[in-house]
Amino acid sequence: MHKHTLTELSAQLKSKKISAVELAQLYLQRITSSELNAFINVQPEFTLAQAKEADARIARGDITALTGLPIAHKDIFVTRDWTSTAGSKMLSGYISPFDATVVEQFRNAGMVTLGKLNCDEFAMGSSNENSFFGAVKNPWDTTAVPGGSSGGSAAAIAGGLAPAATGTDTGGSIRQPAALCGITGIKPTYGSVSRYGMIAFASSLDQGGPMAWTAEDCGLLLNSMISFDQRDSTSIERAPEDFSRYLSDSIKGLKIGVPREYLGAGLASDVADAVQAALKEYEKLGATLVDISLPKTSLAIPVYYVIAPAEASSNLSRFDGVRYGHRAKNYTDLSDMYCKTRSEGFGDEVKRRILVGAYVLSHGYYDAYYLQAQKIRRLIAQDFQDAFKQCDVIMGPVAPTVAWDLGSKVNDPVANYLADIYTLSTSLAGLPGMSIPVGFGQGEKNSRRPVGLQLIGNYFTEAKLLNIAHQYQLATDWHKQRPTQN
Repeated sequence: MHKHTLTELSAQLKSKKISAVELAQLYLQRITSSELNAFINVQPEFTLAQAKEADARIARGDITALTGLPIAHKDIFVTRDWTSTAGSKMLSGYISPFDATVVEQFRNAGMVTLGKLNCDEFAMGSSNENSFFGAVKNPWDTTAVPGGSSGGSAAAIAGGLAPAATGTDTGGSIRQPAALCGITGIKPTYGSVSRYGMIAFASSLDQGGPMAWTAEDCGLLLNSMISFDQRDSTSIERAPEDFSRYLSDSIKGLKIGVPREYLGAGLASDVADAVQAALKEYEKLGATLVDISLPKTSLAIPVYYVIAPAEASSNLSRFDGVRYGHRAKNYTDLSDMYCKTRSEGFGDEVKRRILVGAYVLSHGYYDAYYLQAQKIRRLIAQDFQDAFKQCDVIMGPVAPTVAWDLGSKVNDPVANYLADIYTLSTSLAGLPGMSIPVGFGQGEKNSRRPVGLQLIGNYFTEAKLLNIAHQYQLATDWHKQRPTQN
């Protein structure tokens, strides 16, 4: 049962072959025995209470497509009853008095919360090794990273601990762990999913999205996730739509743009082979490949690592030990309390980004760094618009390599940053993007590690992206493969 997709489990619940309580108990048992370190907090009594309520809803016919289905939330979304820590000592033990909008939406749909998922501290990282609660392990090879920052979300699904999970994507943190763990994940157009109750990293980049085994499942989840929220100043008013409406449409005649910058130096041969094989499969389905250029791709990393840390330094200034969260025990005055609290509460990567952000925003450097980065960001977005005049969708790798070994890049932050080279520009432009499994490469110890294909669409084309991904998944079985220990 734990290997089934969300869509398959929904059918089981509707036919009453299994109850929501039985399904929740199954996953809770697997979570308890798991060694992946994917979950930070589990509260079985709250989970089972929600499951009982879901069964009552099903019995009286008050159901949605998601009623009774289990889901786990990245610990960036504040959640009543469970801790909300953002993977940080700074918020260790903090319990929010309210739900994030995303959590509230899924509760209203009747979904059952399994718990909170491990993540890089304040969503800062590409490997899920920056969490105060320890590194998450990749279910395909437990000596490998799962990707980050939504590594707990991806590992939970791949490891059969949850059929669906929420994630957040600031520079690739849904797509990259989805690729490294062999599942499907989508980052919608910026502003489509409410950020209310999402603990902020970089406000102009952060975007929530769903992660599951298939594009079909992600469509179901997006139907509940995407809506206007007046509590979020960046929320976009969009007419309600069914994101599954195009799933069965043919993709014959589709024009796929393949950026030459994505298939050049720096891309591992095993990843390139899997991506090329996927593109050939799309040609068999009737699509046409178009050679395109995204000339400012190489600037995405420096631009992102100016803008994101700048916004992080501002957002994280609220964590000072005064109102909530960790506070140093021994200090002499208010200034000393601030310094010691933040020194103790934040991890190395968070401190690194706060320092960079404060520097680029400081007097004398704002114009030279932050302002210039924002100008280049606009040019990166224009590159995509020029490309979409030639094609309907852009495809390429998600990450330059398969998952790397745990600990192998801990002392090399730049190497971790380079893992996001193909995802950062999409986030800077605010475009929707997703990852689907398309094969396997060889890990550092010759283990079988997943490869993901990135699909990038123009603004508000999530339904079409899901259609394109679904048609590939109908023709292949990469999304059906599971880790041997699962």
